[in-house]
Amino acid sequence: MEQRRRDAGHQHNHNEENLIFGTRAVIEAVNAGKEIDKIIIQKGLSNQLYTELRKAIKDLDIPIQIVPPEKINRITTKNHQGVLAFIAQVTYYEAENMLATVFEKGKVPLVLILDRITDVRNFGAIARSADCAGVDFIVIPSRGAAQINADAVKTSAGALNRIPVCREENLKNTIEYFKESGLQIVACHEKTDSYHYDADLTKPTAIIMGSEENGISNEYIKRSDIQVKIPMVGNIASLNVSVATGIILFEAVKQRL
Repeated sequence: MEQRRRDAGHQHNHNEENLIFGTRAVIEAVNAGKEIDKIIIQKGLSNQLYTELRKAIKDLDIPIQIVPPEKINRITTKNHQGVLAFIAQVTYYEAENMLATVFEKGKVPLVLILDRITDVRNFGAIARSADCAGVDFIVIPSRGAAQINADAVKTSAGALNRIPVCREENLKNTIEYFKESGLQIVACHEKTDSYHYDADLTKPTAIIMGSEENGISNEYIKRSDIQVKIPMVGNIASLNVSVATGIILFEAVKQRL
């Protein structure tokens, strides 16, 4: 299964255990094959070590952010020489390869697509539910999603070390690929008339859940085969996304049992 290094585009919690600072240290981490979330480089940097770093990462899909010196100093005051790297807490996989593996095992795929979930604890709780519900893998966008940091792993009760996460540059293409591969795309949001228990979730299925702020992007809703909502009888119009995800995933478990 090919790993993918793609742009995290996340809000990092700058806890220093997943931080490497200094050009030489970052080059060594890259050469050692460590999974890197992103590299931050100070604007205007130009020296031999920097040239060596650019050479080391040239063929890797590691995102780079060029920032002013004050931004880098806000992250750490240690001797960073204008270069920082964030080590990823998990290994990222290719969605296409993961789906092929699920089919090879003779399983009926159950895939979870998370469209810009930004809260790390929500993300961790979702991963825990997904693991318990037998989800084959989780797909996230490479930009605008929560960083999978120590908090996310902890909230997931270790599930993020077990369930594969695929970080995709273009979710639209990934959804199209899933459709071509025979998966039904189920978008879960409140602006529809069908209930989640009316969908046939025993088929090969990818479920899309949307962000805490904006829900699912319209372009993904348009590409879905079915739109479902969870019935509500109280006064608040929507559920926390991790709770909603748990409800629809365990409906799939119930149907598949």
